[in-house]
Amino acid sequence: MGIIARLENVSKQYVVGDQTLIALQPTTLEVMEGELLLIIGPSGSGKTTLLSLLGCVIYPTEGKLWVDGDLVNDLGQAGLSRLRLNKIGFVFQNFNLLAPLNAEQNIMMPLQLKGESYRSSAEKVKKALELVGMTDRRYNLPKQLSGGQQQRIAIARALVTDPKIVLCDEPTASLDKDSISVVMEELRDLAEKGKAVAVVTHDPRLKQYAHRIIEVNNGVAVEVSDFK
Repeated sequence: MGIIARLENVSKQYVVGDQTLIALQPTTLEVMEGELLLIIGPSGSGKTTLLSLLGCVIYPTEGKLWVDGDLVNDLGQAGLSRLRLNKIGFVFQNFNLLAPLNAEQNIMMPLQLKGESYRSSAEKVKKALELVGMTDRRYNLPKQLSGGQQQRIAIARALVTDPKIVLCDEPTASLDKDSISVVMEELRDLAEKGKAVAVVTHDPRLKQYAHRIIEVNNGVAVEVSDFK
């Protein structure tokens, strides 16, 4: 298994007035291809900060961060945008599908942002739909899909650019029990097919789907060795 992302003594701080808030204490962590990494912790613990660093949305305050071999600290905003578009897939709690567009059009959006031709994009969208078992729903609008189906379309959108790492922020929080199982098994299957998948959650029920778990509390991230 290769290393897709690496944090080396990475911390994140915010200065608010005359106070310094520590969102993440110095953390050393590797994210590997072929595994589902669960990042778990209560609200405000620092887990979303960790995900934002991995997603190249924010810079580290201290320490070094590499994503697919690129040292994020040295990249400008344009470089970060390219890295996010080409190497990282995002899956959000509230799906973030565009209401006027059908499933197929929603999935195609990242490819249009990259300037790919319609013919090339259509083939990639077809494969992404097949991966999540949603081909029969490709012409449905988001409002015509259940929560679980919308999340699977969102996963297909994250996968359509063939990213190295898929980052999921509370991907099951809006789902019922049956849909949680379907979505998490799908994410684990993606990991076992070679993707690096990182899932942020506060839900301990998701531990059973993880290959590895990082617990975050008060900005401190610790790997858990015995969780099954």
